[in-house]
Amino acid sequence: MKRLFASIHDVSPRFEREVDQLLAHLHPHVGKRLAMLVVPDHWGAAPLTPAFKARLRDWSDRGIEMFVHGWYHRDTAAHAGAAAFKARHMTAGEGEFLGLDYAEALARMQHGKALVEDTIGRGAAGFIAPAWLYSDDARRALGDAGFALAEDHARVWQPRGRIVARGPVITWASRSRARQLSSLAAAAVLRRALQPARHVRIAVHPGDTRVPALMTSIDRTFAAFRDHAPAAYADLLA
Repeated sequence: MKRLFASIHDVSPRFEREVDQLLAHLHPHVGKRLAMLVVPDHWGAAPLTPAFKARLRDWSDRGIEMFVHGWYHRDTAAHAGAAAFKARHMTAGEGEFLGLDYAEALARMQHGKALVEDTIGRGAAGFIAPAWLYSDDARRALGDAGFALAEDHARVWQPRGRIVARGPVITWASRSRARQLSSLAAAAVLRRALQPARHVRIAVHPGDTRVPALMTSIDRTFAAFRDHAPAAYADLLA
C-alpha cells in the first residue's frame, strides 16, 4: 500500500490562526489523518496556554498525532564547519538541536515529551527537531529520551531500532522570494519523482498561509498523490 504522511509544523499559540487555516486547507485531502508538531515555547515567547492545551487534547482525541518539535525552535549555539553551513543556509536561526550537546538535548527532549504527553493524555508520536536538524549528540539522545519515532529530511526511524521510511520531505519555504521560488520548483519536481514511492511525506508551516502561490502548490501536491492513502506515522511501526 502507498501511504501519505501529512504534518503541520510549528504548532504553538503564536501561530494558532495559521494552524486553523492549515487544518481547514488540508481537510479535503487528508481529513484528520495528519500529525502536528508541537513547540512547547516558541522562541521563548509563546508557552502553551491552558486554552491551547485544551485544543491540543481535543485534536489528539480526534486522531491527530502529536510530535514534540524541540522546545524553543530557536538556535542560539555557535557553529563551525558543516554545522555552520546548515545553520546559515537550511534555516533562519531555528535549528535548535543542531548545536546542542547530549545533556542539553536530552533534557529538552524529556521536558517536551512530558509536557506534550501530560497535555494530550497519551504518548507523543515521536520527536522531530526544528528544521529537521540534529547534532550527533542530539541523535544519540533520542535513543534515551523514549520516543517511538524520529524524522529528518531523508528518513523516519526508530531511535533504538530501524529506519521505517525513506525519501525526501516535500515542504515549502516562505521567508524570502528566492526561497519561495526554489521550494515551488522543488515541489513540482518531487510531485513527479515520488509517484512510485511507497511512502510520501508532506510538511506545511504557518508561514505558507501568507503566500497564495505556496498554498496553491500545496493543493497540487496533495492532489498528485491521490493514490497514496493518508496514514498515521504510527502505522510505520505496525
